[in-house]
Amino acid sequence: MRFDTAATTNPIDQLKIVGRAVDRVDGRLKTTGSAPYAYEQHEAAPNAVIGYVVGSAIAKGRVRAINTAAALKAPGVLGVVTADNAGTLGKGNWNTAHLLGGPEIQHYHQAIALVIAETFEQARAAAQLVDVSYTAVEGAYDLDAAKASGAVTGGPASDKRVGDFDGAYAAAPVKLDATYTTPDHSHAMMEPHASIAAWSGDQLTVWTSNQMVDWGRSDLAKTLNIPKKNVRLVSPYIGGGFGGKLFLRADALLAALGARLVKRPVKVALPRPFIFNNTTHRPATIQRIRIGATRDGKITAIAHESWSGDLAGGKPENAIQQTRLLYAGPNRLVGTRLAVLDLPEGNAMRAPGEAPGLMALEIAMDEMAEKLKMDPVMFRIKNETRVDPENLDRPFSQRRLIECLRTGAEHFGWHQRNPAPASRREGRWLIGMGVGVAFRNNLVMRSGARMRLSPAGVVTVETDMTDIGTGSYTIIAQTAAEMMGVPLDRVVVKLGDSDFPISAGSGGQWGANSATAGVYAAAVKLREAVAQRLGIEAASAQFSDGMVRHAGQSYRLGQAAMQGELVVEDTMEYGDLTKRYQQSTFGAHFVEVGVDVYTGETRIRRMLAVCAAGRILNPKSARSQVIGAMTMGVGSALMEDLVVDKRRGFFVNHDLAGYEVPVHADIPHQEVIFIDETDPLSSPMKAKGVGELGLCGVGAAIANAVYHATGIRLRDYPLTLDKLIKDLPDVA
Repeated sequence: MRFDTAATTNPIDQLKIVGRAVDRVDGRLKTTGSAPYAYEQHEAAPNAVIGYVVGSAIAKGRVRAINTAAALKAPGVLGVVTADNAGTLGKGNWNTAHLLGGPEIQHYHQAIALVIAETFEQARAAAQLVDVSYTAVEGAYDLDAAKASGAVTGGPASDKRVGDFDGAYAAAPVKLDATYTTPDHSHAMMEPHASIAAWSGDQLTVWTSNQMVDWGRSDLAKTLNIPKKNVRLVSPYIGGGFGGKLFLRADALLAALGARLVKRPVKVALPRPFIFNNTTHRPATIQRIRIGATRDGKITAIAHESWSGDLAGGKPENAIQQTRLLYAGPNRLVGTRLAVLDLPEGNAMRAPGEAPGLMALEIAMDEMAEKLKMDPVMFRIKNETRVDPENLDRPFSQRRLIECLRTGAEHFGWHQRNPAPASRREGRWLIGMGVGVAFRNNLVMRSGARMRLSPAGVVTVETDMTDIGTGSYTIIAQTAAEMMGVPLDRVVVKLGDSDFPISAGSGGQWGANSATAGVYAAAVKLREAVAQRLGIEAASAQFSDGMVRHAGQSYRLGQAAMQGELVVEDTMEYGDLTKRYQQSTFGAHFVEVGVDVYTGETRIRRMLAVCAAGRILNPKSARSQVIGAMTMGVGSALMEDLVVDKRRGFFVNHDLAGYEVPVHADIPHQEVIFIDETDPLSSPMKAKGVGELGLCGVGAAIANAVYHATGIRLRDYPLTLDKLIKDLPDVA
């Protein structure tokens, strides 16, 4: 099915099941531990053995020699995979780093061997016996130094310009020129990267934890230099990903290589330090923002330049993306710079680009509002735009940012806020409020599904879509139930298997809208097949309560399958609507903090997110996504900092003891409001994504609240107490 005109009325609009806050259909499996993660697929590979990864002890250089003799003699050891016996490997489309290093080393903890043994303890012990000698060379690990020396790619020639920024900025009566920094971040998901691989002849099956099944399957086949049809990837349940499992990683490749070597299924799970240094992370940024405005608060010039680092061949963090679209202003400049750093690979992490970009832009907007002596909410409203500021002929499909800001301000009690910083105190706590706009582009992806109808009237959906804790099983079941007119308990959803039709996958906030649209397309086809079997017209047939009604006649849905199971398959594809209309999601975050006047400790007191993200398919799971993202934003603002050893080139705090993330005690009260919105230009579902929108803007809202509480403006994340304490007000 092709979607290239605005959706009007369709069966989804009945909203009998879609749009309802139903419980997760996989909830019982998750809460009872019956939903197996990748490493727990014991029945799939009952005779599996264990692989333990050996990582590089240097960050840059070469392996001079690797001696596995002692490891091979150790108890229980079945084999050792290295670059010497792995065969010729290709490189996947999505990976900057080689997943098996040697002789060249690109980064610290790059995998250089896999020791395979009967038990985990035997494999781990034998891994310590692998003797590796290196030739280390000096690497580049410092983004600040690279920026200062000019060792970056990109520059004025590659910048995107609209109008005359330089002239307009010079002429502006009110100006801001400030630099902000964000550190490296880790995904820190609950489930580690883990895989089980088994060969049957030339056919490979990998049970893994991967957000994008078809991407993983394609890259694994390409890396192993085997046909894609010979690879099956299975990933039905995932314990979090946040973008860290979008791409093929070392666990899946090494499990496949190990299973081929020892001719038995092999299980590989990356220990937590390997997840930090071997897999991907969100790269640090340095962001310079300049804004020029008239004295009445109209932006006339805006510029955003961002520096970030990655391995050679990588891409910059696109932290300027939101600045291109969020506020009006005729004269504009944006650009990214990339430093080649020999750190572990930088890549997508929840809301790549917008998340760190808004951490800077939304502080800058507050700083500008202060210069103008304007309320921060009103300054943002004054600079609203209805069209793409870089292309005035391209409108937004929906844009309800002002409603988000006004709704949030009223609900949060913004009118009670004294604009003067450090003006409210409760005992030892300085109290402040902050606001930050949320923005994330809405992406739609081609997505397919297969649907089956049994004589019993049970509808089964099969798609390689994944559920990374977001509720995919539930909203897909809701879509199928709504379209086929059956209750939820008559729908079976099967996900995460490359034998199923290729879906959008889980990433980029495109999963929910795109995957359900693919199910919608398959359901339309199944409705047509049912009507044909029953000898009626599909267009005028009504599907409800497990029945099909037409021209005064009623049929049980299952009657259409009495001659044999009905099976259909279709894919939702998109026309040029995304080219003719800018599709984005919007929101506003309001935060109240307390800062201890004696210690500088910051505590979140309450948080509110107001989101405009199309039709909300399941308010219960959508709210869960948003509050999880808000919590992640607290971590980004106050504590998360993946510290680089700039001498040896690795992340020092590479575990969950040293890399701090928020816990329940850090988050006292969160509230979410969804603006009642449908977007007929997005998909037949009229929905958009929301899981990343909930993160965007949170960090800046907290930073602005800290400033309001203390009068201390911090521009370098995280906002730790050591950056506050020296400037806190004197107290008796």
